[in-house]
Amino acid sequence: MRTTTDRARLRRVAAIAGVVGLLAGVAGSWVPSFWGDEAASIMSASRTWPELWRMLQTVDGVHGAYYAFLHVWIDLFGASEFSVRLPSAIAAGLLAAGTAVLAGRLGGHRLALAAGLVAALLPRTAVMAAEGRSYAIGSAIAVWLTVLLLALLERRRSWWLWAAYAAGAAAAIYVFLYLALLLVVHGVFVLLFHRRTLWRWLAAAGSGVLLAVPIVLVAAAQRNQIGFLAYRDYNTPLNVLALQWFDPVTAWPCLALIAIGAIAAFRARGRSPGEFRLSTLTLLWLALPTAAVLLGSVLIAPMYTVRYLSFCTPAAAILVAMGVLTGAGWIARRTTLAATTTSAILLAVLLAAFVPNLLVLRGPYAKDGSDWREAAGYLHAHAARGDAVVYDDRPRDSEKPRLLAAIHPAEVSGLGDPALIAPFRTQPGLWDRTRPNDALTTADLTPDVWAVERGPDPERSPDVRHLESLGYRVLSSHRINVTTVLHLER
Repeated sequence: MRTTTDRARLRRVAAIAGVVGLLAGVAGSWVPSFWGDEAASIMSASRTWPELWRMLQTVDGVHGAYYAFLHVWIDLFGASEFSVRLPSAIAAGLLAAGTAVLAGRLGGHRLALAAGLVAALLPRTAVMAAEGRSYAIGSAIAVWLTVLLLALLERRRSWWLWAAYAAGAAAAIYVFLYLALLLVVHGVFVLLFHRRTLWRWLAAAGSGVLLAVPIVLVAAAQRNQIGFLAYRDYNTPLNVLALQWFDPVTAWPCLALIAIGAIAAFRARGRSPGEFRLSTLTLLWLALPTAAVLLGSVLIAPMYTVRYLSFCTPAAAILVAMGVLTGAGWIARRTTLAATTTSAILLAVLLAAFVPNLLVLRGPYAKDGSDWREAAGYLHAHAARGDAVVYDDRPRDSEKPRLLAAIHPAEVSGLGDPALIAPFRTQPGLWDRTRPNDALTTADLTPDVWAVERGPDPERSPDVRHLESLGYRVLSSHRINVTTVLHLER
């Protein structure tokens, strides 16, 4: 039975972890340029409500709850990199705090602090915390829903708390469909350790799923939207075992810590039943959703990418922290160092090992190499009002340079877009409707034209060659990262 002092101490530990998670998420979040997935978020959220509703009936319906939230957020705070990513940073803080609470309920305060800090700086958290997508929010909901479940299982609770669990489960699925797999984890855990409560849990979970039926139907109707995964080799052993939660440098040490912590918890199940239940819960949390998605990819259709299992991050953090404390205890028994000192040293070394990856993720081109902000700024500084801009139409939709005009409209205001037929706001899909660049004639263009090209050797691109065939010559070429802005004159 936890005392009032224990609960107060756990709240302090959770607050520390939450603040660290928030600060790590916010720090440098404005530095990387937006990339394709974030462009989809902004272009969707910046539509009017009727335009957004029309789009969601055709595409991205499963992201509708997040887009609706972001629509309100952008109206209030604008669409800068910092603003759009701030909700994810806040969610990362909540994720870290929730991980600390979850670990503390079954494993004690030392484990709570270690797990919360690991969750705050884990590479997957660092990715989610500075991205204008729903993954961090969904992961925060997942861990707090699990905390609520533990509270419900510890003693008889009022029906309204079970109703809150049902509502939370439905909300989780609306935020990100794959979070339905968390209920499978919860169900197996209840079956193993709290069988007397199984029917009560089934009623609450079933109610949550029933409330989420509309989004499930939308997902089924729009299932072809993730067809692109068939052409991506994402389900590799490296991704599944390591890069879902870690970076290439820390992956194998963290996997070793997970194994150490899980084995120790299993061996001590008689002495530390709470830690045994916690390790079982977190192992189920890592294994079952991953196995379900991989199996579905084989039997139904490709549906795996590392980001889709981001909601398992709290489980990975807890297991890593358990490994740290177990390893510290083993070292302390063989040295003169105290266990607390040893665990603090090991934890500090591990957290320090996460920092280089965090710094890389906050670099200017960290998002798929995207450099749209700089390209838009260059056009704003050098192009004259009324000049035509030809955007490279060879990349896939989420990488096309023309997206910079949608996410940085002020910078390209007053510049012509001769290939544009209809802007994205008027379309049922995500993107602009355009005509091929090689269909442009001198009548469509202005004496000065700017070509925004992606990839190597931009001066030999089809766009530049076509413009040269119309009598244009290249005056300048400015390479940024993956994008080159060329100035041509007729």
